Amino acid sequence: MEGGSGGRFVSPEPPDPPTVGDGPLRPDRPALTLAVHSVRLSRLVWPYHDGVDTGEVIRARREDLGMTQTELADAIGIDARQIRRYESGEREPGLSLSRLIAEKLHISLAELAGEPSQRVTLTGDWWAGWQSRKNGIEVLNVHRVRCHQHGDVISIEAVTRGTPVEDGGYLWRGELRLWDNEILMGWYAATEQAIRSKGTMYFTLHQHGQSAIGRWVGLSYDDDVMTGWASLAKTEIDVVQIMDELKERA
Repeated sequence: MEGGSGGRFVSPEPPDPPTVGDGPLRPDRPALTLAVHSVRLSRLVWPYHDGVDTGEVIRARREDLGMTQTELADAIGIDARQIRRYESGEREPGLSLSRLIAEKLHISLAELAGEPSQRVTLTGDWWAGWQSRKNGIEVLNVHRVRCHQHGDVISIEAVTRGTPVEDGGYLWRGELRLWDNEILMGWYAATEQAIRSKGTMYFTLHQHGQSAIGRWVGLSYDDDVMTGWASLAKTEIDVVQIMDELKERA
């Protein structure tokens, strides 16, 4: 436009439109653009994830338990497609459903949200030592066992007899429950049809979970109810040493 003194006033160029992401913020879709960024932000700042996504926790725990997506969905009472959406990160389960998922996966809500677990992990191969008797003579049976931990429940199974059958050795399986990261309580039963032995086990864990000492009570090879020392450790040498110390203590 022209001014009164003969000069010219030129209107300034309009500023560039504000941008979000890869292009301008278009008036015809601001709500959609903002919503997309809001979802991404909420997943990044979820307070308990500590870098681990809830979907990743669900998938990892489900696979650790040997469950399929369909089996987990059936246990919770939802469609398997929801489990797939949770594991892919497409959706997050609500609080009530998260409680059910955590219960079926044998973990806490904090662990489901990605908080590091302080629970001792006992899954793996161990050595076990048992003080027993046959025909009135003390027998020390040392053999390998395998543990699979699902939350606070540990399934345990003998993979070798240690002692020959004629000397009282047999294969067995059992279950232990972890209490307060320091106590193991459970049962065992022979898996060989000709052997009737079964009973209970009680262990106290070493503070770092590298060994455990305790006692067993049950039906012995001589068909008598008896008790004896027991131990778990990561090596055969450690188990034998622990058993010798326990017998000396007695």
